[in-house]
Amino acid sequence: MSKITTGGRSAKSIKKDKGVRFSFEGRNIETEQMVRGEVVAKNEEEARKKIQRRGIKPLRVSKVKAVRKKRITQQDITVFTRQLATMMKAGLPLMQAFEIVAKGHSNPSMTQMLMEIRADVEQGSALGKAFGKHPKYFDRFYCNLIAAGEAGGVLETLLDKLAVYKEKTQAIKKKVKSALTYPIAIIVVAIVLVFIMMVFVLPAFGQVYSSMGAELPGLTQIVMSISDFFVEYAWVIVVGTVALCYAAFQWYKKSPALQKRVDAVLLKLPIFGPIVKKATIARWARTTSTLFAAGVPLVEVLDSVSGAAGNILYEEATQDIRAKVTQGLSLTSSMQGTEMFPNMVLQMASIGEESGSLDDMLNKSAEFYEDEVDNAVAQLSSLMEPIIMVVLGSIIGVILVAMYLPLFNLGNVVG
Repeated sequence: MSKITTGGRSAKSIKKDKGVRFSFEGRNIETEQMVRGEVVAKNEEEARKKIQRRGIKPLRVSKVKAVRKKRITQQDITVFTRQLATMMKAGLPLMQAFEIVAKGHSNPSMTQMLMEIRADVEQGSALGKAFGKHPKYFDRFYCNLIAAGEAGGVLETLLDKLAVYKEKTQAIKKKVKSALTYPIAIIVVAIVLVFIMMVFVLPAFGQVYSSMGAELPGLTQIVMSISDFFVEYAWVIVVGTVALCYAAFQWYKKSPALQKRVDAVLLKLPIFGPIVKKATIARWARTTSTLFAAGVPLVEVLDSVSGAAGNILYEEATQDIRAKVTQGLSLTSSMQGTEMFPNMVLQMASIGEESGSLDDMLNKSAEFYEDEVDNAVAQLSSLMEPIIMVVLGSIIGVILVAMYLPLFNLGNVVG
């Protein structure tokens, strides 16, 4: 079997046709080469006719089983990048490595997308442009680095750098998410618990005290009034909260001004702000270092970094830096003018520019701030647990005291 191809059609065109997908294996009548691919037809007979019209003698035709599509995540992209880099370093040709990684992926949606990219490359498209057709999963930074690797003949080396970059950024995101998951989960459980107590438990106590004619203490009356409000407007509260959250999410997605304000607030938060800032700086420094090491001109590097910053304020700062660098200013002075970077990063960038090792210095800065994020997340986790338990215990404690406080006066009422 000397050659594997998709039979001259891209997976996108197959996807658009109506009918059932069939996979086939056959022999090219002119070249005698073995051919594999897919075709869409109403039945197997029509599929064989379509294959024959392509100049292929079908040897095997089988219906492709329908699989449930899964969402493609950045973790899928990271794993794919690492696998492709490893196979190319081992000496496998690009197309063969692509097919092995695509067909061996556990996510059918990922497999389909990778086969579409492979088909585009087979038809003459550059790999960077083929990735660029899927901007939802492969951003400008990713595509620029692939294009630089193709142009310089060092694709396997840059794929390895790209895999390291993706793994580092994913690790930071996971650590920040893990630090936030526990407190958010506890807060949600506390809200649900308080809601249940207000709607179902406290009204029962209220009926008991009302039948006994007990005079309720002030704290109990306040809690009971809140409970009555919850009972009367329970569904309004639930539906209103869900609708409000959904509306806020949609507004955030469609409003750059709101996104900028949220990003600004995140950077100024007393506990989470420093972590977000350090993670953003680490991402910025690693992205710049990776692209610059690949031989991409600094102006183009900054253009890609602005889109991969992950924070609108840093995106605007990077665009400002790019404009100043274009005018002839140094990177360090341009960064200093934004007032968005700490002295340590500025000093490292200055040393890098003077010594001609900017990529190495920025890479060291990225490693430093990644370690800082690790330490900050560890401290946050240990700090948040007792604070959350104290707050949760206080809320539940107040409700319990309010419920049982009338029992202390119940003997006087009976007497």
